[in-house]
Amino acid sequence: MDRPALQAALERLHPKKRDVAGIVVAKMDRLSRSVKDFAGLLELSLKRGWSVVAIDFDIDTSTPVGELVANVMAAVGRWERRMIGARTSEAMQAAKRSGKHMGRVAAPLPTATATRLHCLRADGLSANRIAEQLNAEGITTPRGSKWHTSTVAAALARLTKEHHNALTPSA
Repeated sequence: MDRPALQAALERLHPKKRDVAGIVVAKMDRLSRSVKDFAGLLELSLKRGWSVVAIDFDIDTSTPVGELVANVMAAVGRWERRMIGARTSEAMQAAKRSGKHMGRVAAPLPTATATRLHCLRADGLSANRIAEQLNAEGITTPRGSKWHTSTVAAALARLTKEHHNALTPSA
């Protein structure tokens, strides 16, 4: 519901400002995939006397049949979104189990930055304070961004792991 274009359309449908008869969407799921949000929109349209028309399913909520079909399609849209999420999650878990790296590959940390990170940590600074210090010194992340607590923590963890792997003989 918190989308500028939708809010602008709803503003035009306000009883005191209304200059249109309703909302027309090419596809129902572009309006909302949330049953709760769609139900709220539908209830608002009924109270205020405007309708929703979805071209993809030839739905017009100004009729009882259109209202019923719209509600069913909103529920199907929510189900579809949840199924896509479940399949994506299952595929990612399977990839992780097979040893595939998930996510973006970390950019290599310049030696000078790694040394500075180690020094600041050795001085007892927290990840948050290290991020503040690196930003104050104008040192950026390997991708050229500002440092955040999470990026410092990830960089320190990676450096610790690399150090451990360098000390551990391979089998």
